[in-house]
Amino acid sequence: MKLREDIVAVYREVHTWVGILAALFLFIAFYAGSVSMFEQTLQNWLTPESHLPAPVSLDRTPELMEKAFTAFPDARQNYTIVLTPDKTQPARLVWPQNPKSREHGPILLVAAALDPEGGLITEKQPPSETAHFIDVLHQRVGLPLPEDVAMPFMGVVALAYAIALVSGVIAFLPALKRTLFAVRLEGGKRRAWLDLHNVFGFFSLPFHVVMAITSVLFAFHEPIYAVQNILFHNDAHPAHARQHASPARETAPLLTPAALVASLARQAPGFEPDTLNYTTRPGPGGGTLTLRVAGHDPRFVMRGPNAGFAVMDPVTGHILSTDYLPGHQSGGFATITSFFSLHFGSYGGYPVRWAYLVLGFGGAFLFYTGNQLWIMARQRRERATGLVTATRGSRVLSSLTIGCTTGCMTGIAAIITFAAAVPNPMTYMPVALIYYATFLLCTVLAFILPVQTKARALFCITALSHIILAVAALTRGGSPDDDTSFIVAALALTLALLFFMVAKKRGYSGLTH
Repeated sequence: MKLREDIVAVYREVHTWVGILAALFLFIAFYAGSVSMFEQTLQNWLTPESHLPAPVSLDRTPELMEKAFTAFPDARQNYTIVLTPDKTQPARLVWPQNPKSREHGPILLVAAALDPEGGLITEKQPPSETAHFIDVLHQRVGLPLPEDVAMPFMGVVALAYAIALVSGVIAFLPALKRTLFAVRLEGGKRRAWLDLHNVFGFFSLPFHVVMAITSVLFAFHEPIYAVQNILFHNDAHPAHARQHASPARETAPLLTPAALVASLARQAPGFEPDTLNYTTRPGPGGGTLTLRVAGHDPRFVMRGPNAGFAVMDPVTGHILSTDYLPGHQSGGFATITSFFSLHFGSYGGYPVRWAYLVLGFGGAFLFYTGNQLWIMARQRRERATGLVTATRGSRVLSSLTIGCTTGCMTGIAAIITFAAAVPNPMTYMPVALIYYATFLLCTVLAFILPVQTKARALFCITALSHIILAVAALTRGGSPDDDTSFIVAALALTLALLFFMVAKKRGYSGLTH
């Protein structure tokens, strides 16, 4: 493809500077996002075993509910029937300790079960918030700021990311045929890294385009949702009008969980429900009881990272809203759900999640090499002018690149290690303190260590942190049929080996003068 050299030079310059400004934020977003692909798996792994009796059958759930609500009347405001209990929700009936809680992420739950004699037994389940913190870190591009501040900034970074993608492709097009498969590892270090950067960036371009577009959607979701409601909702539609047809003050009995599951199976065959969440929303006369069913259908993409949703009438069992129900959405909602699913990787099961993990790590590698290429090019120009030492700009960017990247990787390894080693689940604040203290330490070391040794030292520290994580995972124990400890240890050791290889090459810092 023929493009004028001056046009290519402009796009190359745009790609370089936009990439430099956004690269470190994107590195953290991609690295943490890769780990958060297995957020639910980590959550289950880090949650202590429950001491409750086995969950009652679905047919006996009304008996459990009656006894639980007699002892805890406020639980009626917000409770969940778990259809497929797991380690984080081992009981058939759970509710937040604060029934008015509407928080996202793990919260303190009260779980209820019946003993062999039919007596009520409850247990508080403090959640581990380590996996949730990693996901929040990914969403807020590493910034320790409130969501309403960090998310718009993330949107700006995502827009810059999109600009870098477009300009990078245009700058690469003239040399596409000649260099696409020509990775020159035998020459200079900069040339090898440039070829790897270009080749990996080109072949993972569809993934990066999806991430850029969907990240912008997430960052500015409030105005987008407002437009979505205008375009796809009709207040006169019976499905939406009926959502308010079940006030809590009505005397009509609720369908049993077993009857609701059977009704849902008739109306949405193939959709496998996981939980029934009942919420009483404030209103006149006692409020309105709503029922949201979370579940999955392997044939279709899902709105959430792990589930799709249906809104049902808890009295009649009729589906009131299919806006987020896999396979039953309108064209507009299905299109929006596809974007969500492409970002979350919530399709195709574990093979897709592992592919996203690899692509996410590869994306982080792409941003790291982009910064290193700029540093090498700048140093080459500086040496050509006769400078003996690097300029302040080169030193600052080099230190930030090494410090932020190793700080992010070491910090995530540190919080998972602590969470695996301590007996009680860690809450959000201690997790955040450990991560940001580790991140800050690595960044400070990158500025104060000698130029010739800082990259080697910091990558060795990162590798050692992953070896410690592997040891903590293998010594954690757990149920015999759970192989998460071995998977975490194997992945940590693989990353440690890669980091030692980078350290052996002195972190590819290129700062030799």
